[in-house]
Amino acid sequence: MFTTQHGNLLPVPTGALQISRRPLSLENTTSNRPGVNSIYPIRFSLVIPTYNESGNIERIIQQLSAMLDEVLPHNYELIVVDDDSPDRTWELAAALIPEYPCLRVMRRETERGLATAVIRGWQVAQGEVLGVIDGDLQHPPDTLLRLLSELEHGADLAVASRHVEGGGVSTWSATRRFLSRGAQLLGLMILPRVVSRVSDPMSGYFLVRRGAIAGQILNPVGYKILIEVLGRGAIDQIAEVGYVFQEREEGESKVTWKQYMDYVHHLLRLRVDSGRLGRWGERLHFPVGRFLRFGLVGISGLAVDMASLYILYDVLGMGLTRSAILAAEIAIINNFLWNDRWTFGDLAKQQSQRGMVIKRFLKFNIICLMGLILKVLLLNLFFNGLQMNPYLANLIAIAIVTFWNFWINLKLSWRVTQVR
Repeated sequence: MFTTQHGNLLPVPTGALQISRRPLSLENTTSNRPGVNSIYPIRFSLVIPTYNESGNIERIIQQLSAMLDEVLPHNYELIVVDDDSPDRTWELAAALIPEYPCLRVMRRETERGLATAVIRGWQVAQGEVLGVIDGDLQHPPDTLLRLLSELEHGADLAVASRHVEGGGVSTWSATRRFLSRGAQLLGLMILPRVVSRVSDPMSGYFLVRRGAIAGQILNPVGYKILIEVLGRGAIDQIAEVGYVFQEREEGESKVTWKQYMDYVHHLLRLRVDSGRLGRWGERLHFPVGRFLRFGLVGISGLAVDMASLYILYDVLGMGLTRSAILAAEIAIINNFLWNDRWTFGDLAKQQSQRGMVIKRFLKFNIICLMGLILKVLLLNLFFNGLQMNPYLANLIAIAIVTFWNFWINLKLSWRVTQVR
C-alpha cells in the first residue's frame, strides 16, 4: 500500500517492511522520469537516505550520475529518501530530476530513521541489485564500481569495509575509534553468527541482490541496516571492499548516544528472533520478541506500582484504596510510554500525531482495566473453583492476563488504521 504525493515525488510505501521478489513495473514508475526510455531494464537501484543534507545532495547526485552513466547507461536509478528535512533536502533533490533523469525522490513525513528509509526506498526500487550509500559524501562514490564488480562475480552481498586492506578512517578521535570497535565487540558477544560474517558490521555502504532479502519481514532499529540484512537475509557469498571513511565537508554529524542504544536494541531483537523462541514464534506467526519486550515493560510497571504505593500511602499518608488506584494509574502511564517507544515503537512512528498518541493511551488504559477484572475472575476460578494454591493461582492468572493485554493492545491500541 502506498500514500500519494504530488509532483515528481515517489509514493511512500506503508505497512510491512518487506521487499517484493520482483521489481515494480517500469510502466507504473517511469512516467515522472523524463528522458528515460522504458525499454531499458533497470538492474541497479541505489538508495541515498538523507536528513538535512542540502549542502551535499547536489554534489553526490552529480558524482554518482557521472560515474554510473558511463558503466550502466539507462540501467540504474538513484533514489533519495528524505525524512522531511527542515532544510528541505527533498525539495532540492526533486529540482534536480530534469537534469538527472535516473534520479527519483521520496519525502517521508510520518516515519523516521535511516534503516527504515533504506527499506522504503528498496520497496519502490526497480533493480535486481539494491544498494545504499550515505548522502554526506563520507562514503567515496568511486568504491561503488568495485562493489558492483563483486556482485558481477557472484557475490550475494558486497560490503564497503573500513577494516580490510585499503580501508580505514580519516581523522577519527581515539574515543570514536574505541566506541566503534567496542560496538563491534558487543555485537560479536550478542550475535556472533551474524556479526562475525563481515569485518565491518557497522558499515552503511553495501550492495545486495534483491533475491537475497526479498520476501523477508525486516524489522530494523536505528541506523545499522547491514546487521538486519545479514540477520534475516538468505546471504550465501559475501565480498568486502576496502574504503577510507571521509569526514564531512558540509552539515553536522548525526552520531549520538541514542544510535548506540538503538544498535544494542537491534542486536538483542535479532538474537531473540534468530533463537529457538524466535523460530517457534515464526512457525506460530507470533511476535515472540515483541512479547518479551512487553513482559519486561510489565516488570518495570510492577516496580513503579510498588514504589508509588509506598510514597502515596506511607510517605504522604493517603488512604490505601486511593493510593492503590493512583499507583496503578502511574504504572499504566509508565508501561504505555515504554511500550509506545520500545515494544510497539515501529508501529507508533507510523501514527505519531498527538491525537493518535492520546487515542492509543486511552485504549491502553481500558484494556489494562479489563485485564485487571479478568485477573480477579481467573484468580477466583483457580482458587475457589479448582482449589489451587493461592500463589500458583495468582501466577497463572498474571501470565494469562499478560498475554491478553499484549495481544489485545497489539490488535487494537497499536493497530495502524489511519495513513495519509
